[in-house]
Amino acid sequence: MDLITKLPRTPHGNDAIWMIVDRLTKSAHFLAIKESSSVEKLAEIFMREIVARHGVPVSIVSDRDTRLTSRFWGKFQKEMGTRLHLSMAFHPQTDGQSERTIHTLEDMLRACAIDFGGSWDQYLPLAEFSYNNSFHSSIGRPPYEMLYGRKCRTPICWGEVGQRVLGSTDIVLKTTEMIQMVRDRLTTAQSRQKSYADKRRSDLEFQIGDYVLLKVSPWKGVIWFRKRGKLGPRYIGPYKVIARVGKVAYRLELPDELSLIHNTFHVSQLWKCVTDETAVIPLEDIQIDERLNYVEKPIAIIERKTKTLRNKVISLVKVQWQHRKGSEWTWEPETEMRKDYPELLADIDFEDEA
Repeated sequence: MDLITKLPRTPHGNDAIWMIVDRLTKSAHFLAIKESSSVEKLAEIFMREIVARHGVPVSIVSDRDTRLTSRFWGKFQKEMGTRLHLSMAFHPQTDGQSERTIHTLEDMLRACAIDFGGSWDQYLPLAEFSYNNSFHSSIGRPPYEMLYGRKCRTPICWGEVGQRVLGSTDIVLKTTEMIQMVRDRLTTAQSRQKSYADKRRSDLEFQIGDYVLLKVSPWKGVIWFRKRGKLGPRYIGPYKVIARVGKVAYRLELPDELSLIHNTFHVSQLWKCVTDETAVIPLEDIQIDERLNYVEKPIAIIERKTKTLRNKVISLVKVQWQHRKGSEWTWEPETEMRKDYPELLADIDFEDEA
């Protein structure tokens, strides 16, 4: 289960969707709720919409919403015999199904709001009906057919009309065969998704003493590190790695102004800081004007050479620059240097030296 928040408020006061997906059959329920609903209200909706129709679930995987991590919710599920599992950020193995369903639902509601107008909660039952009767490649059939063992009778696809008489043994065998086939398909789909992720994954490891940059997540309405919105920096730092926590987390040495933030971060939030000490220019060596500007200008000509191309020969000179970031020597065309800095080449005659 997961919550979709920050939606436009409808005339009924709904501004969030509680999405609940079955891990085996992929059948989903989309429940319109208020973002300010208490955990007691969520428990009431859960009993009426889920437990009354499908029974008590064995386990629930959810994110770390304050209502789903409260003592009331934990005690409520424990009394019914349900195990609670909380997902972790940047770990799609636990909540990848719900995130993929959220993207699909948002696209469906966006199309309904644009094409039909009105409030999105009016079309939420139609979106749920359409989702549960759409073909899913991971299970090889629609979720409705997997859940109830028969095709759904819809206005555009009536299917078989009438009763089918099957013996109890045939029903058990048919259901068992279907469940085994779905589990095999889910294993194949998970392996395929894992191979896609492994191709783009690069394992990062840092040593104690290394310097890293810390990623700033652009949460809406939340100020992180005294920066707000899209104009804030993507990375801040560098900070020193002081310890490694487990296999995928590191503890950083943060300054005093970040003392209220926990100093342990996931490896995906870090970026290796590559520094070149030779490229650092001391501030006292830079000469600036009254407007705090400085100009890069050549100091001397070190060497000369010619570069032969297919149709012409270009004369190059090796120039030593002042206030140049990075390398202080570069090769420049001799004609451009004579045009821009004639006084630098006035007293130099490379032909006589040759």
